Amino acid sequence: MAYSWFKAFHIIGIVVWFAGLFYLVRLFIYHIEANAEPEPARTILKNQYQIMEKRLYRIITTPGMLVTVAMAIGLLSTEPDVLKEGWLHVKLLFVALLLGYHHYCGRLMKQLAADECRWNSQQMRALNEAPTVMLMVIVLLAVFKNNLPTDITAWLIFGSIILMAVTIQLYAKKRKRDKEKLTAQIGQPQEQS
Repeated sequence: MAYSWFKAFHIIGIVVWFAGLFYLVRLFIYHIEANAEPEPARTILKNQYQIMEKRLYRIITTPGMLVTVAMAIGLLSTEPDVLKEGWLHVKLLFVALLLGYHHYCGRLMKQLAADECRWNSQQMRALNEAPTVMLMVIVLLAVFKNNLPTDITAWLIFGSIILMAVTIQLYAKKRKRDKEKLTAQIGQPQEQS
Protein backbone atom coordinates (compact mmCIF):
# COMPACT_ATOMS: atom_id res chain seq x y z
CA MET A 1 0.00 0.00 0.00
CA ALA A 2 2.87 2.41 0.78
CA TYR A 3 4.18 1.91 -2.77
CA SER A 4 0.90 3.16 -4.27
CA TRP A 5 0.87 6.25 -2.04
CA PHE A 6 4.50 7.06 -2.85
CA LYS A 7 3.84 6.54 -6.57
CA ALA A 8 0.69 8.72 -6.59
CA PHE A 9 2.40 11.63 -4.86
CA HIS A 10 5.54 11.13 -6.95
CA ILE A 11 3.43 11.63 -10.10
CA ILE A 12 1.69 14.66 -8.57
CA GLY A 13 5.09 16.13 -7.66
CA ILE A 14 6.37 15.58 -11.20
CA VAL A 15 3.36 17.36 -12.72
CA VAL A 16 3.73 20.35 -10.38
CA TRP A 17 7.50 20.51 -10.83
CA PHE A 18 7.38 20.43 -14.61
CA ALA A 19 4.51 22.89 -14.82
CA GLY A 20 6.67 25.28 -12.81
CA LEU A 21 9.79 24.67 -14.88
CA PHE A 22 7.96 25.17 -18.18
CA TYR A 23 6.32 28.42 -17.06
CA LEU A 24 9.37 29.79 -15.23
CA VAL A 25 11.57 30.00 -18.31
CA ARG A 26 8.63 31.45 -20.28
CA LEU A 27 8.53 34.24 -17.66
CA PHE A 28 12.28 34.71 -18.15
CA ILE A 29 11.64 35.23 -21.87
CA TYR A 30 9.02 37.90 -21.17
CA HIS A 31 11.29 39.47 -18.55
CA ILE A 32 14.10 39.82 -21.11
CA GLU A 33 11.74 41.09 -23.82
CA ALA A 34 10.46 43.76 -21.42
CA ASN A 35 13.83 45.50 -21.91
CA ALA A 36 12.64 46.53 -25.38
CA GLU A 37 9.63 48.40 -23.96
CA PRO A 38 9.68 52.15 -23.32
CA GLU A 39 9.57 53.51 -19.79
CA PRO A 40 7.59 53.29 -17.55
CA ALA A 41 6.27 50.02 -19.04
CA ARG A 42 9.76 48.45 -18.91
CA THR A 43 10.14 48.92 -15.16
CA ILE A 44 6.55 47.93 -14.40
CA LEU A 45 6.81 44.73 -16.47
CA LYS A 46 10.22 43.74 -15.12
CA ASN A 47 9.05 44.25 -11.53
CA GLN A 48 5.92 42.20 -12.16
CA TYR A 49 7.85 39.36 -13.84
CA GLN A 50 10.33 39.34 -10.98
CA ILE A 51 7.51 38.89 -8.45
CA MET A 52 5.90 36.15 -10.57
CA GLU A 53 9.23 34.33 -11.04
CA LYS A 54 10.03 34.32 -7.33
CA ARG A 55 6.57 33.10 -6.34
CA LEU A 56 6.54 30.41 -9.01
CA TYR A 57 10.02 29.17 -8.09
CA ARG A 58 9.52 29.22 -4.32
CA ILE A 59 5.85 28.28 -3.94
CA ILE A 60 5.27 25.84 -6.82
CA THR A 61 8.41 24.65 -8.61
CA THR A 62 10.71 23.96 -5.66
CA PRO A 63 8.02 22.25 -3.53
CA GLY A 64 7.11 20.15 -6.60
CA MET A 65 10.76 19.13 -6.90
CA LEU A 66 10.99 18.29 -3.19
CA VAL A 67 7.82 16.17 -3.27
CA THR A 68 9.07 14.37 -6.39
CA VAL A 69 12.44 13.54 -4.84
CA ALA A 70 11.00 12.58 -1.43
CA MET A 71 8.41 10.27 -2.98
CA ALA A 72 11.08 8.74 -5.26
CA ILE A 73 13.13 7.92 -2.17
CA GLY A 74 9.98 6.40 -0.65
CA LEU A 75 9.44 4.31 -3.79
CA LEU A 76 13.02 3.09 -3.72
CA SER A 77 12.69 2.17 -0.04
CA THR A 78 9.81 -0.17 -0.91
CA GLU A 79 11.76 -1.83 -3.77
CA PRO A 80 15.50 -1.49 -3.04
CA ASP A 81 16.43 -4.18 -5.60
CA VAL A 82 15.48 -1.82 -8.43
CA LEU A 83 18.65 0.16 -7.62
CA LYS A 84 20.59 -2.61 -9.40
CA GLU A 85 18.78 -1.98 -12.71
CA GLY A 86 20.65 -0.21 -15.53
CA TRP A 87 17.61 1.73 -16.75
CA LEU A 88 17.26 3.32 -13.31
CA HIS A 89 20.88 4.48 -13.37
CA VAL A 90 20.24 6.26 -16.68
CA LYS A 91 16.97 7.69 -15.36
CA LEU A 92 18.71 8.98 -12.22
CA LEU A 93 21.35 10.61 -14.42
CA PHE A 94 18.62 12.54 -16.23
CA VAL A 95 16.97 13.40 -12.91
CA ALA A 96 20.32 14.77 -11.72
CA LEU A 97 20.52 16.88 -14.90
CA LEU A 98 16.99 18.08 -14.22
CA LEU A 99 17.90 19.04 -10.65
CA GLY A 100 20.85 20.99 -12.05
CA TYR A 101 18.52 22.70 -14.54
CA HIS A 102 16.15 23.60 -11.70
CA HIS A 103 18.93 25.23 -9.68
CA TYR A 104 20.34 26.94 -12.77
CA CYS A 105 16.92 28.51 -13.32
CA GLY A 106 17.12 29.85 -9.76
CA ARG A 107 20.48 31.39 -10.64
CA LEU A 108 19.08 32.91 -13.84
CA MET A 109 16.19 34.35 -11.83
CA LYS A 110 18.65 36.13 -9.53
CA GLN A 111 20.64 37.41 -12.53
CA LEU A 112 17.49 38.79 -14.14
CA ALA A 113 16.53 40.53 -10.88
CA ALA A 114 19.96 42.17 -10.76
CA ASP A 115 19.93 43.03 -14.52
CA GLU A 116 23.02 40.83 -14.97
CA CYS A 117 21.57 38.11 -17.22
CA ARG A 118 23.45 37.73 -20.49
CA TRP A 119 20.89 35.47 -22.17
CA ASN A 120 18.65 36.81 -24.92
CA SER A 121 15.05 35.72 -25.42
CA GLN A 122 15.96 33.39 -28.29
CA GLN A 123 18.50 31.56 -26.13
CA MET A 124 15.90 31.29 -23.35
CA ARG A 125 13.45 29.75 -25.81
CA ALA A 126 16.02 27.08 -26.61
CA LEU A 127 16.69 26.54 -22.90
CA ASN A 128 12.96 26.08 -22.39
CA GLU A 129 13.09 22.94 -24.55
CA ALA A 130 15.54 21.13 -22.24
CA PRO A 131 13.02 19.95 -19.64
CA THR A 132 10.78 18.59 -22.41
CA VAL A 133 13.57 16.35 -23.66
CA MET A 134 14.50 15.29 -20.12
CA LEU A 135 10.87 14.57 -19.26
CA MET A 136 10.49 12.45 -22.37
CA VAL A 137 13.58 10.36 -21.59
CA ILE A 138 12.68 9.96 -17.90
CA VAL A 139 9.11 8.86 -18.65
CA LEU A 140 10.18 6.46 -21.40
CA LEU A 141 12.73 4.86 -19.09
CA ALA A 142 10.18 4.60 -16.27
CA VAL A 143 7.59 2.98 -18.54
CA PHE A 144 9.76 0.70 -20.67
CA LYS A 145 12.61 0.10 -18.19
CA ASN A 146 15.21 -2.15 -19.87
CA ASN A 147 12.96 -2.68 -22.91
CA LEU A 148 13.12 0.85 -24.28
CA PRO A 149 12.01 0.58 -27.92
CA THR A 150 14.53 1.60 -30.53
CA ASP A 151 12.36 0.81 -33.54
CA ILE A 152 11.10 3.24 -36.18
CA THR A 153 8.13 4.32 -34.04
CA ALA A 154 10.42 5.49 -31.24
CA TRP A 155 12.57 7.42 -33.73
CA LEU A 156 9.46 9.00 -35.29
CA ILE A 157 8.28 10.18 -31.88
CA PHE A 158 11.74 11.55 -31.08
CA GLY A 159 11.88 13.24 -34.50
CA SER A 160 8.45 14.77 -33.96
CA ILE A 161 9.58 16.31 -30.69
CA ILE A 162 12.72 17.72 -32.32
CA LEU A 163 10.61 19.06 -35.21
CA MET A 164 8.25 20.70 -32.72
CA ALA A 165 11.18 22.38 -30.93
CA VAL A 166 12.62 23.65 -34.22
CA THR A 167 9.20 24.92 -35.32
CA ILE A 168 8.80 26.83 -32.07
CA GLN A 169 12.23 28.43 -32.57
CA LEU A 170 11.43 29.40 -36.17
CA TYR A 171 8.07 30.85 -35.14
CA ALA A 172 9.77 32.94 -32.44
CA LYS A 173 12.23 34.31 -35.01
CA LYS A 174 9.34 35.15 -37.37
CA ARG A 175 7.48 36.97 -34.59
CA LYS A 176 10.59 38.96 -33.78
CA ARG A 177 11.11 39.94 -37.44
CA ASP A 178 7.44 40.92 -37.79
CA LYS A 179 7.67 43.04 -34.65
CA GLU A 180 10.82 44.76 -35.94
CA LYS A 181 9.10 45.47 -39.28
CA LEU A 182 6.09 46.93 -37.52
CA THR A 183 8.30 49.09 -35.31
CA ALA A 184 10.20 50.33 -38.38
CA GLN A 185 6.92 51.14 -40.18
CA ILE A 186 5.55 53.03 -37.20
CA GLY A 187 8.79 54.99 -36.96
CA GLN A 188 8.57 56.17 -40.58
CA PRO A 189 6.56 59.32 -41.28
CA GLN A 190 3.26 58.76 -43.10
CA GLU A 191 3.09 59.99 -46.73
CA GLN A 192 0.36 62.46 -47.39
CA SER A 193 -1.73 62.10 -50.52
